[in-house]
Amino acid sequence: MSLRISLVLLLGIVLVVLIRGGSLKAGPAVVSVLFGFFLASTSMAPEINRLVSNVVGMIGQIRF
Repeated sequence: MSLRISLVLLLGIVLVVLIRGGSLKAGPAVVSVLFGFFLASTSMAPEINRLVSNVVGMIGQIRF
């Protein structure tokens, strides 16, 4: 069985769970989101995207 979900949606859910669970306060969460937003507009974005795509691809090849 294959489950496909957007990485952005998955990370958003993790962020909400961490905030609601008390592991992460709202201030640092906002700073993290803003950092990611501005990092996406730098010249490093394509390399980060390739790295994440490769890691997700390797995880996707794991058969249970």
